[in-house]
Amino acid sequence: MKKICLLIALLCMICAAGCVGDILDITDDPASGSGGDGQPDGSISEVDFNGEVTVTYSSDGASVSGTSDQFSVASDGGSVVITYAGSDNILYILKGESANGSFKLYSEARQAVRLEGLNLTNPAGAAINIQSGRLTYVEVTGSNSLSDSGSAQYPTDGEDCKGVLFSEGSLLFSGSGSLTVNCQNSAGKSGIVSDDHIAFSDSPAITVTAGSAAGHGVKANDYVQISGGNLDITARAAMKKGITSDDYVLVEGGSTTINISGGVAYDSEDGEYTGSAGIKADNFFGMTGGTVAITNTGTGGKGIRAGVYGYDSKNHTLSDSYVRGGSLSITTTGSESNDVSCKGIKIGYKESATKAGWGGNSGNYVYAGNMTVSGGSIFVKTSKSEAFEVKGKLTFNGGETYAYSAGDDAINSQGELNINDGFVYCYSSANDAIDTNGDLKLNGGYLYAISTAGGAEVAVDANTEGGYKLYINSGATLVAYGGLERGYSASQSVYTFGATANAWNGLYDGSKIVAAFKAPSNISSFVVSAPSLSAGYKGVTVAPGSELCSGVWATDGIGGGTSTSLSEYTGGGGSGPGGGPGGGGHWH
Repeated sequence: MKKICLLIALLCMICAAGCVGDILDITDDPASGSGGDGQPDGSISEVDFNGEVTVTYSSDGASVSGTSDQFSVASDGGSVVITYAGSDNILYILKGESANGSFKLYSEARQAVRLEGLNLTNPAGAAINIQSGRLTYVEVTGSNSLSDSGSAQYPTDGEDCKGVLFSEGSLLFSGSGSLTVNCQNSAGKSGIVSDDHIAFSDSPAITVTAGSAAGHGVKANDYVQISGGNLDITARAAMKKGITSDDYVLVEGGSTTINISGGVAYDSEDGEYTGSAGIKADNFFGMTGGTVAITNTGTGGKGIRAGVYGYDSKNHTLSDSYVRGGSLSITTTGSESNDVSCKGIKIGYKESATKAGWGGNSGNYVYAGNMTVSGGSIFVKTSKSEAFEVKGKLTFNGGETYAYSAGDDAINSQGELNINDGFVYCYSSANDAIDTNGDLKLNGGYLYAISTAGGAEVAVDANTEGGYKLYINSGATLVAYGGLERGYSASQSVYTFGATANAWNGLYDGSKIVAAFKAPSNISSFVVSAPSLSAGYKGVTVAPGSELCSGVWATDGIGGGTSTSLSEYTGGGGSGPGGGPGGGGHWH
């Protein structure tokens, strides 16, 4: 209650001033508790099953064995419908092959479905349809495939069925076999769908392909959690996503590859144009391990989209997105369409204050959605728009982040941006390398920023006209090309370094080379700052395997080179050492 009162009081103060604050800092991390342990519902090996039912498909139809008087079985050719009235955990074993078959289950109990060499196609709709609100374990053994058809229209009798493999309850995938899901319909139905949550564990190899008029690859009404296995997802339809969740997406392990090519279309439900995405999470995206590689070639397409207004307006619990481990790689090559941009990573939202219900004038906006990077590696490359955009606050506490944009800022945050630790590289050929509308504080870690756009654009940009500032604090290491924001404040010296292009160059603190950076082939003059920095080293060597942040930073394995003196940096109009009047920065 105290927090609510404080928030109301704060909003009243803001509205009295005629504007809504830059950021609503709503933070929470539900994945740190329930659902964040890698096995949210336990393993299938930990569950006792009190009965087994086997369904065997063939060209002659399907046979069912292992049922009792608690089961009702309806079979019509290759279509099997089982209704279970008991409460025991039942294992359903599906195997064989049918070009015109399906499996439907009605049950109020927890169950497992073991795919044991099953190749099942339903030309009319879902291959597997689990009409049970309880958890279903899906154990993948051997080689399996599920498919609908291009003419599949799916039932229109009011019964919910949204994909080739559909469940009203949660789905937990495990096993060590392979499963291919072909989603070919033109009715917008998806590949794997749960009206609850979906989790992937163990080591199954799952491939989902959704056609140009079909739906998403994987869709959950609640969360999607990836703790193991190999996922390979392709989605080709406009607006559709590789993985989409009405809550969060959490990656803890496994290997996930997503290829998206769908463009922009009008979403009649939301009343706006919408693009495709590799991963969309209405609440937050989290990653602690595993690998994720996303490619999106569609117009208006994004790599990761997390933290949307629709979720926040309903729940008021928009949580921080984060990367704490693992390897994340994103490439987008599309162009903007119908005001839908194609960003690599977009976190959070901007919404008019009146629509969001926070009062204020119609020209004021609410910004929400924070992100923290504290481990792992991130590689983002985009042809248009920002590579990495956060509508709230962006914080780097570790890890390695590489961001490149040929169309806009490489890294952008609407709120404050802090680099406390880790390695950050940002390169833009069209705008600022790193840009924030709040304070930009370099407190530690390593920032390498390049802007070749020229004109008013700079390497490191803070919102000076809004009363904010770039701070270069003691402990930070900075390498920049393209100038710094005017009015910056530095508590350690800032220099100009005449380096060697297309080579490794070092920063010397009086006793050793503490860091090295790889200069591009056409750039040899940099702004540099580091603790106790006293000289630069041209043409150093970096031992193989010592490169960081996709090969542009190094702190170990550095040797050789030629020492060179540094010149005081006079651009940017800084108020601390190395500042003074002069160009290099800009006013927006």
